[in-house]
Amino acid sequence: MLADRPGWAAPLVAAAGLADEDIPAALQLAAQYGRQLPLPGGGQSAGRWAVLADVARQNLTVARVLEAHSDALAILAEAGQDAPDGTWGVFAAESAQHRLLAAPGPGPGQVLLTGVKPWCSLAGQLDSALVTAHAGQERQLFRVSLRHPSVTVDPPGAWVARGLRTVTSQPVRFDATPAAAVGGPGWYLTRPGFAWGAIGVAACWLGGARGLQDTLLRASAGREGELAALHAGIVDAALYAAEAALASAACDLDAGRADGRDGDLLALRVRAVIAEAAEQTIRQVGHALGPAPLAFDEEHARRVADLELYVRQHHAERDLARLGAAVIARGQDAG
Repeated sequence: MLADRPGWAAPLVAAAGLADEDIPAALQLAAQYGRQLPLPGGGQSAGRWAVLADVARQNLTVARVLEAHSDALAILAEAGQDAPDGTWGVFAAESAQHRLLAAPGPGPGQVLLTGVKPWCSLAGQLDSALVTAHAGQERQLFRVSLRHPSVTVDPPGAWVARGLRTVTSQPVRFDATPAAAVGGPGWYLTRPGFAWGAIGVAACWLGGARGLQDTLLRASAGREGELAALHAGIVDAALYAAEAALASAACDLDAGRADGRDGDLLALRVRAVIAEAAEQTIRQVGHALGPAPLAFDEEHARRVADLELYVRQHHAERDLARLGAAVIARGQDAG
């Protein structure tokens, strides 16, 4: 249902399948192919998400790196800024223990960042990042070189994840680090592309679930009886619905129907549908295949662990409550 894949994507998908958990290889693929992904909302959104899903179907580690890098490039394009060469991340998480502040620098238009940013994935291996910081009463987005001597990346020793094991996240400390603004205060969270990028993450969840479906279908091919077919049918129906939601969202996006509150609602809906489909796939494949592949099949066990962690970027009942509130508000406005 998603768009035909561009010809340049086939080598990327093939290389992703060979990259295992190798972060340097994943970063090289992101740097090589990230700029070739169509920008969201530019008429080829389905193609963008199809490529992300195909990569994730082969390797969720590569997909996680590629998605973040390409999202940073899309954000800069939305702001009307060029992206220097190199690998990029987007660090926008907040925590009660850490705070990053932006203050005017000594020169015209210069900004200095000071403080700690949590949950910075692969910060020690990336070249640059888009980082949110507190500028007065609002959060603002800034571009910053992670190679600057004033930047210190904490060791990833606290990262004990079994999924996405090599995509380590750790705090980054900034000490009067020079940065450049990307959009004005509040722009990052209110721009249309914020919702569009969230759907791109869901495309990766869908691809990861498709990878589990591949394993299920291979294992079921030699089994007789209705039970094997039942598991395959449940998974197929869930993923068909998820892919239909993603394809419909791409049409809305490219037709200009996904700005503002409409875009926010669309992202909440699509992410909810795909997250549920991914979780149902994990559960159903586990029921169908039992413990053996989780214990003895390295690729399958890793894919399950990767997807379980990755899909937790959907905040479950909290995001469903946000969806419900948005639907209720929309109904009140219409009434």
